[in-house]
Amino acid sequence: MMGFMARILRWIIVLTAGGLVACSANSSLPPAPTQAALAVLPTATASPDPLTPPTWTPAARQDGVGGNFRSAAPLRPTDLPTATPLFPTRTPIPPTPTPTVPTPTATRYVSIIPTLPPTDALGPSKLGLHVIRNNDPNIMEFVRHAQPAVIKAVDDLGFLAEVKEASPRTITIGRINTDGPHYDQNPEQAARDFVNTQLEQYRLNPAVDYWEGYNEPDPNHDRMVWFSRFEQERVKALAEHGFRAAIGGFAAGVPEFEEFELFLAAIWEAKEHRGILSLHEYSAPVMNYGFGANLPGMEPHPERGALTFRYRWLYEEMLIPFGLDIPLVISEAGIDGIIGNRPGPAGLGWREFGQYWVEQGIGPSPEQAYLNQLAWYDAGVRRDGYVIGFTVFTAGGFGQWETYNINSLLPQLTAYASSQH
Repeated sequence: MMGFMARILRWIIVLTAGGLVACSANSSLPPAPTQAALAVLPTATASPDPLTPPTWTPAARQDGVGGNFRSAAPLRPTDLPTATPLFPTRTPIPPTPTPTVPTPTATRYVSIIPTLPPTDALGPSKLGLHVIRNNDPNIMEFVRHAQPAVIKAVDDLGFLAEVKEASPRTITIGRINTDGPHYDQNPEQAARDFVNTQLEQYRLNPAVDYWEGYNEPDPNHDRMVWFSRFEQERVKALAEHGFRAAIGGFAAGVPEFEEFELFLAAIWEAKEHRGILSLHEYSAPVMNYGFGANLPGMEPHPERGALTFRYRWLYEEMLIPFGLDIPLVISEAGIDGIIGNRPGPAGLGWREFGQYWVEQGIGPSPEQAYLNQLAWYDAGVRRDGYVIGFTVFTAGGFGQWETYNINSLLPQLTAYASSQH
């Protein structure tokens, strides 16, 4: 195992790229935007809503890195993923035509899957939805027509049974919002208490394939062993009741590589019980911000990033060589940024950057510009057979998450995902 630099505090390497081209394997990224262009980006005031789950916000640092992307020197943009896969390719399975109005079929739901889900059978596109509230009929229209690889729901879980009826192969992820982790407790007992507290909800929602634990933990080096022990025990406790776990749930940009080494025992336990790994990947002002940059102690790689496609470092350099390449779901993905030292629990979602994208030529409208970026990300994710899919944050967003809400984009996302079959 190669040597690594001493752990660096949370960081975000800046790569500013002015545009994206969807589904073009040989297209180059446009030049970086000017400082004047970055200066027009909006600010926003968070409106905390205690009913909604938290998501990741980069911490501001004294030197401005991580809290203000204007202050760092841009790195050289790299090409989009080429037609030659970085990892072994999968053999495509011809898709089954999806009827315009699918006929639901009776399905006996169980919260476990007999074998690990074969990603080859999930369809060419791996774009799915993160859903906070099932408050728009277009959410289920997306499911019926796109037959997505994955859908994730938080708290509002009952509609996942309808998802399974309309698209039986869709992998479903569930999470019940709670605070924590509480590192002052015994990790094994904390895991048992966690499962026992939520057990009734698990039993009431058998259409959930995998259950996530805490949202976006960042244990750092000194607490990663604690968190690994917690997740190991949570996997075993869930298995005793016939359920399966999605472990990790880490925020974008964490953990660092050497921290993740301390988490390998949890990966092994999840693999033994047919669990999966979940991570979040965000960037801003565009999704390829930081693509081509390195992790601390690593050489830059043109097909990986500091934020988006960060998971490739963990799989290519560690999990695959160790035989621990369990299926992965990027259970939150999209645009999440913060400008300056603006206080508040929420960052800036795609709606805040829309006008900037248009001015930079990323798309003729904010909606098309975001779709172009999601298609770019989808094209890369589809090359990695161990990735089940990714869920765009978020459908059903409200309150402080309204800036991330993609309800208005659902018809376009449905048309895009359906066209990839």
